[in-house]
Amino acid sequence: MNAMIDLLLQYKAWANRKIFDSVLALPDGEAVKPRETLFGSMVHTLNHVYVVDDIFRHHLNEAPHGYTARNTSDTPPLADLWERQQEMDDWYLAYGRALRPSERDEVVEFAFVDGGKGAMTRDEILLHIVNHGTYHRGFVGDMMYQVPAKAQANDFTVFLRDRKGAAD
Repeated sequence: MNAMIDLLLQYKAWANRKIFDSVLALPDGEAVKPRETLFGSMVHTLNHVYVVDDIFRHHLNEAPHGYTARNTSDTPPLADLWERQQEMDDWYLAYGRALRPSERDEVVEFAFVDGGKGAMTRDEILLHIVNHGTYHRGFVGDMMYQVPAKAQANDFTVFLRDRKGAAD
């Protein structure tokens, strides 16, 4: 087990919980309301994160994923998406913990959904999915200000503080 990758995957699950709790607490309709943003709404942005997580889960398993884009055309209900995201986060935590040191630097070759070729180590893929989710949770946090509402803080520093506080 790589302690830093494990910590980052724990952070990813914690931060997802924070952003989903914030979005789930919004007044009806706000999470799916069309907004001037890349993916059009908070839920569709969170769905993009899930889809990319799933694509890379398939890459790690060296299996076809079946996606033709980095998002789906339909937006799933927020509660359903949250349930699937929790399962995904649990999968990544278990995968990262089970990965042997000799596998961490193995290169996984894959095709991007736009047709380009990619190659990343297993550790690079894990770091990517953590970083990717952080980037898009920021989009959702910005959209929450348009409600107006404020997302729970989900920065890595807050995770570390809260984690340390829970251990004391």
